Amino acid sequence: MAKSAAIERALDIADPLVRCYLLYGPDESGSRALAQRLVKALGPDAERIDIEAGRLASDPAILADEAASVSLFGGARHIRVEGVTDACLPAIEALLEAPAAGNPVVLIGGALKKDAKIVKRIDGDGAAMLFASYPPEGGDADRLAAMLAREQGLKLDADLARRLADASGGDRAVLASEIEKLALYADASPEHPREASHDMIDAIGADNGEADLTRFVDAVIGGQEALLERELARLAAEGQEGIPLVRALLRRLMSLAAARAEVERGISPAQAADRIGRMLFWKEKNAIARDVGRWPAARIARAIDRLSLLDRELRRSAGPGAIGADAEFFAIARAASRKR
Repeated sequence: MAKSAAIERALDIADPLVRCYLLYGPDESGSRALAQRLVKALGPDAERIDIEAGRLASDPAILADEAASVSLFGGARHIRVEGVTDACLPAIEALLEAPAAGNPVVLIGGALKKDAKIVKRIDGDGAAMLFASYPPEGGDADRLAAMLAREQGLKLDADLARRLADASGGDRAVLASEIEKLALYADASPEHPREASHDMIDAIGADNGEADLTRFVDAVIGGQEALLERELARLAAEGQEGIPLVRALLRRLMSLAAARAEVERGISPAQAADRIGRMLFWKEKNAIARDVGRWPAARIARAIDRLSLLDRELRRSAGPGAIGADAEFFAIARAASRKR
């Protein structure tokens, strides 16, 4: 399994020793972002050949044949296969065992298991590399926002990076799109960098969805079940449910836990919110100061544990789904409405 820096370096130079890249994991937008690095390395005139995963299963020789063929136009070319599964193993073996293969192959596999046959076959092969992408969270998401912004010529402070990362809901493609819009609005470029601001984000509406999620979070943490029912219905109608809601709630609870620890050291809720201000989304301080008194540390810890488990379960194909997530939100809201 390659580390992030190693896979990026190989893709950025279109390493001639690597015949095949397997990019998989639950963050498919992250996998496709990595694949674009190879496109950039090969140049704008490179030819891309797309092959359906099902065709590899029915014609295992085609992948090695395409990798060894020469472009009609004499330029660089590469092969992309989306949605690969273990049914593609014979084609991958043929590619790796072929006498020669001049055109790199990128396989995008989605949430493959670690013991999948194609993962085990590619792992450790000197002519192949693999990397699993996971949705960025916490500090990783903030750093990703700052990195993507730098590539567009935007300068973000820590607060702005967090605001954009939160607004993306852990989706790299959404984050990149919002940063591109922000760079266009700011007239920024690598040659002419610009400072971003909260006013700019307000102007392009990058986190309207986050504002909506903030109302949902307030309903859960505040124990307002009637409001929560309305918010869940509205969000479901807008296509927002499940994992993004869980993660928005987890972010608030982690901040609440930090504030609660400060309160138990003897300072006021308002002082606690100020003290952890760097951890907070820019509009959250008042909510933290308001809610920390009703949430003892043990209750916060239980809610974080249950939501962390729910986040993992929702990523499974046989997980509880949106209905199970909503039930957990109501359970947490009922706990919040109790005095202790």
